[in-house]
Formats: sequence, structure tokens, C-alpha cells
Amino acid sequence: MDLLDNIVQPYAWGSRTALAALRGAPTPSPTPEAELWMGAHPGGPSRALRAGAWAPLPDRIAAAPDAELGARVVGSLGRELPFLLKVLAAEEPLSLQAHPTLEQARAGFDAEETKGVPRDAPHRNYKDRNHKPELICALGPFDALCGFRAVDELRELLSALGTLDALRARLDRGPDGLGPAFAWVMGLASEAREAREASVGATLAACERLRDRGGPFADACGWALRLGAIHPGDAGVIGALMLNLVRLAPGEAIYLPAGNLHAYLHGVGVEIMASSDNVLRGGLTPKHVDVPELLRVLDFRAGPVDKVLPSPAGDGVLERWTTPAREFALSRATLRGGSWTTTIDAATIVLCTEGALAARDARDALTLRQGQSAFVPAAGQRIALEGFGVAFLATVPL
Repeated sequence: MDLLDNIVQPYAWGSRTALAALRGAPTPSPTPEAELWMGAHPGGPSRALRAGAWAPLPDRIAAAPDAELGARVVGSLGRELPFLLKVLAAEEPLSLQAHPTLEQARAGFDAEETKGVPRDAPHRNYKDRNHKPELICALGPFDALCGFRAVDELRELLSALGTLDALRARLDRGPDGLGPAFAWVMGLASEAREAREASVGATLAACERLRDRGGPFADACGWALRLGAIHPGDAGVIGALMLNLVRLAPGEAIYLPAGNLHAYLHGVGVEIMASSDNVLRGGLTPKHVDVPELLRVLDFRAGPVDKVLPSPAGDGVLERWTTPAREFALSRATLRGGSWTTTIDAATIVLCTEGALAARDARDALTLRQGQSAFVPAAGQRIALEGFGVAFLATVPL
């Protein structure tokens, strides 16, 4: 069991208090802190402490993949850690974005390699050859945009706004009208600045009326107004209104498969994903935007979002969030003075989010305090926790 030293990503939308408070660091932090990464992704690999020496986690794994990852993982998913665990802290909204399928990621990465696009170039879409299904579990109240609204609900919203006649006309062209309708919205970005700003401005004026009136769309309109203030004239503000507004309570989660258009708006959560940093953005960001590529990978299936709720394991300690992902599984152990043990056959990362826990595997023992994490190799055989605290466990599902 190896204590981890983890990278904090200083993206501009991050919080100056949440991750610092979690780690016991001074608040406010000097710069925004957006994501605490735990894993072996080259964009921010953890370091692992073993036998008194620190080493990059990818190096530990590469030296003995069967012992570190587990033979089952190596045989089915390869010789690299297949998941990336994060704590995400959004003080400001993230971009309107989606992630590719595995096939799209491989093709996109290879195409950019052939073109000679540097892997660290700001205009590069595909940083690696992997897909990025993900699950985010709220640690506190968490707002997100996720997936397209049901078409009938979107029509109702557009009717209430009384604007965007061209969008309504495209939506009404048939059962597959959602794709062309969204493409038209994103196409506003290429129109003359005055025309685009007029469309966005009229929509925001209507949003202000709906927000003040109350009703089923008041919260969504409130967020549109905030997005419009942060990104004046951005067509993504209209695109955001086409998505479901999801509000998560602590412990609730959402699963985001490939092609799901989404934007995290505000809150702190534990996020787990396939080990990838491939993001295709459509707006609401100063970062690189590639609307044609985003449209190519989007899934236009519409409807309400199903929250993922934790399922008790039956031992009074462990809860699990179940997803279809092959690369990762997330669970949470809550201990109030007792002890708990589980066996493992795959690499596992343990993250303490509350209190302090004595942790051990078959070889080593350490104390995990709030904000600390450990890597447990498959050769560790078991994980035992004891004390008062809460720990998230990230591993590879059976």
C-alpha cells in the first residue's frame, strides 16, 4: 500500500477553497484549484511512496504490471492503469463538451499524429487513444447540464421563451430534428458578431423574464443568464438551454457515456473515468473549440437523466455506484469506529474524504487523513480500514 502524492490541476474554473480545505492546505489557495488527479495518466501522474522511496506511479506499474494491476486487468485491459480518479471542484462552469468513443479516440489521435500536431498543442483534440466514460459523485450540492432535453420539453421551453423561431422550425422538421437544430445553434458562432449577439441577447432577455416569473424553467434560465454574463455573445448559451439541468445531492451521481453533451456548472465531486484527457468542446470556454468534430461524436438521444444512486453492499459499510464501464468501479466505505476488510485482485486507489482511517494491505500499513490517498497493488490481496472516516475506493470491476 503506497501513499500517493498527487497533481492539482490549476484550471481557471476551479475553486480557491474546496481542494485546499480537503487537503488541509491554507485557504484561499494562490490560484484556482480545479482537479486533484489520482492515477497514472501522463497529463498528471501520481507519485507513489514505497519502501521509503518516491517513484512515478506509471513507472511502478510498468516494472511489474501483473503484480501492480493484477493478471485479470492486464489480460483484459492492458498494461496501464485503466482508470483515473479525481476530486473536481467547480467554482465556475466548465465548457460545453463531450468525449469520443474508443474507436473515435483512436482514429482522431492517429490522424493528429499523422498531421504532426504536437500532443501539448492547445488546438489538439485528441491527447491520447482512449475513450472517457465517466461518473461523478457529488460531495455536496452539485449542478450540471447533462444530455439533451426531451424534445417535447424543449418545445415547451422555446414556446415559453418566445424567441428562436429558427431553432423551433428545425426542431419540428421530423423525429431527427434535434441534431440539425443543435447544429444550427452552434453555427451561430460563425455568423457575424452583431447577428450572433442579437440572437443571444434576445434569448437572455426572455430568460430573465422566465426566471423572474418562476416555474419549471426558472433555474435553467438563471444558469443561462450566468453563462451569458461569463461568456458574452457565446452561442453555447443557447445550446445550454437545450440540455437537462441536473441537481445532485451528496452521494448522488451521474454517468456520462461517450457522446453525451454536458457541462459541470458548480460543486465538488469525486469523479472516476477511463484514463483519458480527450475533450471536444463546443463553447462556453476560452479554450480550443472544434464544433464540427463535436457534432460528429455527439449522441442526440434525448430525455431525462437517470441519476446513479449508491447501492448498499449489505455489510453496513460499503456502497457502490454501478455503471456499464469496463475500466472502473467506484464505491464508498463509511466507518464510525469499527473495522472493515475486503479482498482484491485488481489495483485499487483509496481516497479518504472525511476523518482519518488506519489502512493496510497484506504487506503495508499507513494512516490516511482527509484528502490523502493510497495505491493498493493487486499483490496487496486485501484492504483493511479502521477508524472514523469515509473513503472512496476506485478499482476495476469484475
